[in-house]
Amino acid sequence: MDGVVHSLMVSSGLLPAGTLLESLIHLTNEATSGERIPFVQAKNISTVMRRIKLLSSLFEEVKETDKPLPPSSILCLTELFSVIRRVKILIESCREGSQLWNLMQTEFISNQFYVAVKEIGGALDILPLSLLNLTADTREQVELLHKQAKRVQLFVNPSEIQRRDELLHLMAANSDKNRKNKGFIDFKRIKDILSSIGLKSSLDYKEEISKLEAEAEKQAGTGGLIVLSNIHNLISLISLSKTTIFSEDEHLKTQEDLKKRKMPMNQSFSQSMVFNIPDEFRCPISLDLMKDPVIVASGHTYDRNSIAQWINSGHHTCPKSGQRLIHMALIPNYALKSLIHQWCQENNFPMVESTSASELERSTSKRRSCENPIDHLSAIKASVDAVKMTAEFLVGKLATGSPDIQRQAAYELRLLAKTGMDNRRIIAEAGAIPFLVTLLDCTDPRIQENAVTALLNLSIYENNKILIMAAGAIENIINVLQSGKTMESKENAAAAIFSLSIIDDYKIIIGANPRAIPALVGLLGEGTTAGKRDAATALLNLAVYSVNRAMAVHSGAVPLLINLLTDDRAGITDDALAVLALLLGCTQGLEEIRKSRVLVPLLIDLLRFGSPKGKENSITLLLGLCKDRGEEVARRLLMNPRSIPSLQSLAADGSLKARRKADALLRLLNRFCSQSQNPVG
Repeated sequence: MDGVVHSLMVSSGLLPAGTLLESLIHLTNEATSGERIPFVQAKNISTVMRRIKLLSSLFEEVKETDKPLPPSSILCLTELFSVIRRVKILIESCREGSQLWNLMQTEFISNQFYVAVKEIGGALDILPLSLLNLTADTREQVELLHKQAKRVQLFVNPSEIQRRDELLHLMAANSDKNRKNKGFIDFKRIKDILSSIGLKSSLDYKEEISKLEAEAEKQAGTGGLIVLSNIHNLISLISLSKTTIFSEDEHLKTQEDLKKRKMPMNQSFSQSMVFNIPDEFRCPISLDLMKDPVIVASGHTYDRNSIAQWINSGHHTCPKSGQRLIHMALIPNYALKSLIHQWCQENNFPMVESTSASELERSTSKRRSCENPIDHLSAIKASVDAVKMTAEFLVGKLATGSPDIQRQAAYELRLLAKTGMDNRRIIAEAGAIPFLVTLLDCTDPRIQENAVTALLNLSIYENNKILIMAAGAIENIINVLQSGKTMESKENAAAAIFSLSIIDDYKIIIGANPRAIPALVGLLGEGTTAGKRDAATALLNLAVYSVNRAMAVHSGAVPLLINLLTDDRAGITDDALAVLALLLGCTQGLEEIRKSRVLVPLLIDLLRFGSPKGKENSITLLLGLCKDRGEEVARRLLMNPRSIPSLQSLAADGSLKARRKADALLRLLNRFCSQSQNPVG
């Protein structure tokens, strides 16, 4: 990038550079803290922590320099913040979640670490090292990390795969179908496997069962029946093993250990280790117990430290809703704080008091008394001007640059469009959208991927949806969806269609394109986990209109959606059910859904194990299938011993909508049963 943009004073530009660097340093320290490394994913965790530590010296040195930072470095640092934050959450999940479930998901989790390192390499692509005042050692470290990240290979621990496969074999031996062979379960081998992942005492087994139960609850709406079945089989196997392996005396001794395991107040406490903290007491950002809950302008509650870091990092939106905050005041939630305090006392949970608001105000006031007053309006204006100048510069490069320059400019616009609604508006006003639409037809895979992802990010801003459609983008986006150069391009094209189809008029326009829905159905069958999810959510939007439902059915959506109900990797059970419920509303959809011989038993199981929304859509499908010449489905329901108890349970405890439909289906089945016993004529 030339000198015009490099001379921008980004300390008040795209993001407050000082605050961003402070947040990065703090986040890096948290992500690489010396807490125990879990047994599962140990190598991937230690490797990624070592790589993140290499970045800490970069952040420290950049923070110490007084030289203004170029916009590309701010974009790089912002992207690194996002990646490191995800790595931190991933590491915490590996530490605090179910070790057995992590073992079952070892390939999926390994891939998440691999993708994160690749993204670090991608962010470092745009870091202008030559323009930063760094020591030779730090520069060499960053260059080495960059090369390593670009060459990184996926690592899946063979020992974990072996243990996982053994565990699946043992689960099969413990399943209902093999109940008669229970006596042949090798509990010694189970004990060895569990010991190898850190589960050695009866208390460890008990905690693991609690974590698996929490995982089952979390997966109810997204994981699919195979996932839920595997989790319940694991719970059954560990419960049986706990009873068999440990004597009653040892169990009593473990209860004493539990009392002795109270951690001192000044020691960090892993909240998922012993206690199941109510979700409403967890901060939506850190997922930890809230010590000082505060309410932001959107009405959502967060822990004070977490939301303060979020705001200080330059964000002006609510992390949970995405709504722009009209003010930055943090209002104490005394009622929730009192409930949390009461819960901590009742559960002997060590509660570390955070710095009070008054102490924070005093320290802030003291610090500000030593500083010059800040003109916040001027700072905001300078920030907007910097983004505007950067966007105009990058759009110029899109229009006239070589393929290499276009690739770089599209990538930087892609990153810039991730960072907030104001940036998305400014980029569109700079004229980026028509050029990005043109680049969708580019033969360079990276240019195409960056262009479609930038358009996806821009489409989040409501007015940009109109500009993107007005630029004739939908034809080009469908081209990428159908025959994109990379799978990520196809996935983000599907996500862009979902985003654009939020506007009702565009549901009709997109659906009228004869290639749009077939391409989405194709991704539903052949895409990655993320691709299937993007395709399903886009189809869910489009299928609101009846004219689009027939096209989805004709394109083969029904059998793919039914298969996704048991796809443990896709994790879109609720979305698949919702689309099927909509397709039931057209004649072709009803006929196609009735052809399935596996759907009815799946729906009965989902009445028991599904999420509240999943149960509603399952009962909607069963009721629709039993109406209007649905005698065959009704007969299959009556023959299944689990169906009536599941319907009765839903009629008693389900949501209002689910209760009403369960009652209607029970009446229909009762009427069918009476007619069968007393045939007319």
